[in-house]
Amino acid sequence: MRYAYIRSLAGEYSILKMCRWLAVSRAGYYKWLSRGTSESEKRQQSLEKVIATTFERFKHRYGAPRLAVELNESGIPCSVNYVAKLMAQSSLRARNGKGYKFFPNIQARNHVSDNLLRRDFTAERPDEKWVSDITYIPLDKGFAYLAVVMDLYSRKIIGWSLDSTMTNQLIIDAFQMAYDSRQVKPGLILHSDRGVQYRSGEYQHRLLSKGIRPSMSRKGNCWDNAAMESFFSRLKVESVYADQPTTKQEAYSLVFEYIELFYNRVRRHSAIGYKSPAEYEQEYHEKCA
Repeated sequence: MRYAYIRSLAGEYSILKMCRWLAVSRAGYYKWLSRGTSESEKRQQSLEKVIATTFERFKHRYGAPRLAVELNESGIPCSVNYVAKLMAQSSLRARNGKGYKFFPNIQARNHVSDNLLRRDFTAERPDEKWVSDITYIPLDKGFAYLAVVMDLYSRKIIGWSLDSTMTNQLIIDAFQMAYDSRQVKPGLILHSDRGVQYRSGEYQHRLLSKGIRPSMSRKGNCWDNAAMESFFSRLKVESVYADQPTTKQEAYSLVFEYIELFYNRVRRHSAIGYKSPAEYEQEYHEKCA
């Protein structure tokens, strides 16, 4: 590796000085240089090109774990550590932010409360547990507000709505999109925070009239809706902060591309075995057929 590093900087620094800096002999370097490229080096160079191409194809959104899964499924065997090593050598860094982790709350599991979810973000089937929340996207003038509904079984975004104001209608539109696209049975839990929109009589009536059980986080406790917070973090890091929409229409186009074209259909989710939400749900329905 040191010889390869010297070769990569041959036009910038003296060979003699670099050999001294890296504690190798100049004769050894020239001997290595004359023998040509080994088969292992050729394989490495080939993999580096594939990694770079795949990294660009996913718009810098995939780090080593997801790239390794993608390459292995494409018939190119590689480990996560090796992909991470080659990415570091090529200065490839995925758009990333602080991971959002949740910790089970023992007290919440032992008490009967309005928080029916109790930080249990797992589900046995689709349409058993949904979560919803609102976030904002900064624009040149003001903000765009995005309401989202996620199915916890597959982490699929099944409903969303974007507008320039944060009204009851925003969350109702997102809920209605989710409801119309799914097979909802009485008993479904729909979890949210205690925002005024989610506590509105109109919204609560819609849920209860359809046999849906509303659940809410405890006051000021964002960890109770960690799955939704994690999605918003990914959306902003992998799309919003990179593309920086300036108008509501640009924000809508950006959200549509991320949710409908990338996140639901393509993005590999660690919580469901590095499959996309759409693929994970398809496998469920095939098993039940």
